[in-house]
Amino acid sequence: MLFLYNLVVSIAGFFLKIVALFSPKIKLFTEGRKDVFSILKEKIKPEDKTIWFHSASLGEYEQGLPVIEKIKEKHPSHKIIVTFFSPSGYEVRKNNTVADITIYLPLDTKSNAKKFIKLAHPELAFFIKYEFWLNYLKELETNKIPTYLISGIFRDNQMFFKWYGGFYRKALKAFTYFFVQNEKSKEKIKAIGFQNVIVSGDTRFDRVAAILERDNTVDYIEKFKNNQPIIVIGSSWPKDETLLAEYINQASENVKFIIAPHNIKEDQISSLKSQITKSTVLFSEKDQAGNLSDYNVFIVDTIGLLTKIYSYGTIAYVGGGFGNPGIHNVLEPATFGIPILIGPNYSNFAEAVLLVKLGGCISIADGNQLKNHFDRLLTDESYLEEKSKICKTYIQDNKGATDCIMKIVSETT
Repeated sequence: MLFLYNLVVSIAGFFLKIVALFSPKIKLFTEGRKDVFSILKEKIKPEDKTIWFHSASLGEYEQGLPVIEKIKEKHPSHKIIVTFFSPSGYEVRKNNTVADITIYLPLDTKSNAKKFIKLAHPELAFFIKYEFWLNYLKELETNKIPTYLISGIFRDNQMFFKWYGGFYRKALKAFTYFFVQNEKSKEKIKAIGFQNVIVSGDTRFDRVAAILERDNTVDYIEKFKNNQPIIVIGSSWPKDETLLAEYINQASENVKFIIAPHNIKEDQISSLKSQITKSTVLFSEKDQAGNLSDYNVFIVDTIGLLTKIYSYGTIAYVGGGFGNPGIHNVLEPATFGIPILIGPNYSNFAEAVLLVKLGGCISIADGNQLKNHFDRLLTDESYLEEKSKICKTYIQDNKGATDCIMKIVSETT
């Protein structure tokens, strides 16, 4: 089976080069991997001490960031290597300041894994949430490098739990410790023979809780808000925006809206703006727009601002819940104590499922429900405060995963 795995990876690598001729995203995927080994040779000397973190994409990187920062603080003389699998993660965070080297992870072939581990020679390795690359894990085990899974999730449909997944189960022997998010994941991994597992929780709670300690001031949002209630719409998709535009157009003039769409391509922004009849200003136009307090709607046609903008919200709507794979991050608005509305597709997101159950997050199925809940939150102060408290408490009660991980890593290295 391992032979078949290696064959599939090699064939995939060949076809990706062909697809890259027609797909800009796949071109980034293939072109970005060409210089990985030369970068490692240039930036890492044989005598350097290094620690390696791997994340699939942007979400996993953000999830692992509290641990990366703590490890960097504890081992200031080590070089931190961060690898990404996906362009959507690498392209956004390639210039991060926490890592000394940020690169794509070469495809998981035997030769790539051997060469990578030899050049990087990490003292510790961390995989964030998932992505179990068999050849890399084998090299880590062969070289006796302590390896950890942080914020792990295990589900029934994964290869480890299938009758034919023995070669995948064998690869898990590379891990010194599994830090998982919930009891179900712990029981799943223990059932296949691994006792080196602990429910540490989700490091994303530490990540979002830390946001409160930063300066989240945005001067032009202050001017736009002008002491009025604001509904912040984060990571919206067209299906979300159709319902939201209808509500915005009939909403009270005393309520303001900030929309940070998932897709900020010019045609998508134009389409969104055309649906809104209220006075609307784009982020890209704000310097020429005059008095921002005169506008009802602010569309954020750039990236990287949404987290700070949530701090100004009275209510949040988090997009993606009317499509697949589902909703975006509900933890960021929750940390500011903002009640959240989402679409119906959220069952694959444990934090959203629990926050809906607790009552801080409300799932809506149509425009009527959207209107009813927005209106009640805007007019019933005690109801708003109740939902706000649930969200803030949820974040505070689930902090601590990073400290748990750091304690055990210290004990096992």
